[in-house]
Amino acid sequence: MQRLTKSWTWLVALVCLGLTSQLWAAPAEKPFAEKKVVLQISDDDASKQTLVLNVASNLVKHYGPDQVDVEIVAFGPGLRLLFADNSNAGRIDNLAENSGVRFSACSNTMKKVTKNLGYEPKLDANATPVSAGVVRILDLVSKGYVLIKP
Repeated sequence: MQRLTKSWTWLVALVCLGLTSQLWAAPAEKPFAEKKVVLQISDDDASKQTLVLNVASNLVKHYGPDQVDVEIVAFGPGLRLLFADNSNAGRIDNLAENSGVRFSACSNTMKKVTKNLGYEPKLDANATPVSAGVVRILDLVSKGYVLIKP
């Protein structure tokens, strides 16, 4: 009986671990969305950062959050959009939480920025690190996403 109890304990622990990892996972792609769009931001220009968020918002308003899958990929100087202290943090939260827009942050750029600054800047809670921004874009395009660089 004790052996059976230990087995159940391990099983429950594994299930809970699996559920916990699901809570920390990035929002899933929307496989049934009519439109799939990847937006590139590689500029530090505040107006271009605002523009990329406007485009994402307009796509969601036009098609509806269930019918459009939008991911914003930030790399190079555009990574600053996804810094925790960016003035657009509220808009990013809103797009992520209410519309399912995903935000990917280039780890290659992050390493370079960390080296240049001497410390690692904190990313927005909605940003998911990816190995390389350009690679993420290529992967999404190969899955049928349309690339837009506002």
